[in-house]
Amino acid sequence: MIVDLFVNNITAFVTSVGYWGIFFLMALESTMFPLPSELVMPFAGFLVANLTFGFWTVLIASTLGCLAGSLFSYYLGYYGGIPFVRKFGKYFLINEGHMKKSEEWFANKGDITILIGRFIPGIRHVISIPAGVSRMNVFEFSIFTVIGAGIWNAILIGLGYLLEKNWKLVYAYTEYVDMFIVFILAIALIYYITYVISERRKRKF
Repeated sequence: MIVDLFVNNITAFVTSVGYWGIFFLMALESTMFPLPSELVMPFAGFLVANLTFGFWTVLIASTLGCLAGSLFSYYLGYYGGIPFVRKFGKYFLINEGHMKKSEEWFANKGDITILIGRFIPGIRHVISIPAGVSRMNVFEFSIFTVIGAGIWNAILIGLGYLLEKNWKLVYAYTEYVDMFIVFILAIALIYYITYVISERRKRKF
């Protein structure tokens, strides 16, 4: 089972590498790499409970890892976003007009978008790219990434600490929450695609 494979690899890596392992895995989690923080941080919380790790060191290492991965994605969007949209945007129903709206959105609401995005599965992996494409202020981006990631990581560490050897239950239950959120996002995406298609049809007449 793929989850068991993830768990075995994660636990072995963190146990052998230590805090740097937490930093590295959370940096990956903050890019487009499909690595759930719900598998990494509760295990770190378990290690805090048995005194292998310290809470604050884990929290700092994980949050800095999130920031490093997020900045990588941010600059990926910053330097490659516009050319990507011009070349491939039509395949994703995105054009430069949408990019302009995205810039305006992040200029006005980028802080709360980044903050809330850290708590949404799927979104937290990619939210940094549109922030970079939209040229969101990198200092504000970093601050709200640290706040959001820090809160999320602290919650997962706390759950792992409380559950100890049953830390894997965190992922088992958050998976259902993730599925519900993904369902809502899928509905929103379908609505968006329908809206774009209807707008294009109106322009033709």
